[in-house]
Amino acid sequence: MIKLSVVIITFNEEKNIARCLASVKNVADDIVVVDSFSKDKTKEICLAAGVRFVEHAFDGHIQQKNWAITQANYPHVLSLDADEALDETLQKSIIAAKQNWQHDGYYMNRLTNYCGHWVKHCGWYPDTKLRLWDSTKGEWRGINPHDKYEMFQGDKTTGYLKGDILHYSFYTIDSHIKQIQYFTDISSKALFQKSYKPSFIKLYLSPIATFIDGYFLKLGFLDGKYGFEICKNSAWATKLKYHKLKALYK
Repeated sequence: MIKLSVVIITFNEEKNIARCLASVKNVADDIVVVDSFSKDKTKEICLAAGVRFVEHAFDGHIQQKNWAITQANYPHVLSLDADEALDETLQKSIIAAKQNWQHDGYYMNRLTNYCGHWVKHCGWYPDTKLRLWDSTKGEWRGINPHDKYEMFQGDKTTGYLKGDILHYSFYTIDSHIKQIQYFTDISSKALFQKSYKPSFIKLYLSPIATFIDGYFLKLGFLDGKYGFEICKNSAWATKLKYHKLKALYK
């Protein structure tokens, strides 16, 4: 059986981190929390749970997650965010994978809770993620704040595990709106640094397309009022990102 490190990055996650840690205690041989100097009780909760707690200045989601991997005791890593937890089925699947490791990485589904509602549509489910892997064979990439783990080029194999990562995303609609403001600041600057210029289509048609895709094509209307809020806010986030990018060029 392989040894598994669980790696989690945090900042002011006192509402979520205990649930996350409790869900991985039966699958982990090593748990390390990399925290960017939280001001709440995150550190106190982690130390009480007996996990390793490392403080490191935040320099972007991708950079922080890649640095966090270097703190793991074992090369095989399960990466979670503090607002995520493993359901019982996924815990059993991970234990089975540890006992019979056959691939370089494993995908799993993520089910998001939005204001107390489990979102099954809007393009938010199954939201498959590559979160369990041999860390010598890949790294976090993407454009901040949207990180994505990718395997290095070459002959790599991946498998799929049953069960869900339970993602407790937003407790209120207002918190979603605040995160959109924060994330679009980051993403627009990241695009600007890559010299990406927003076209007319991106500025004015992409937001409409985002809403149509989520609400109608991906059946967001079946999630009721929260489905509408999610799709509306996703469209607004698309518009905001490209208009902030346009403003940076001015």
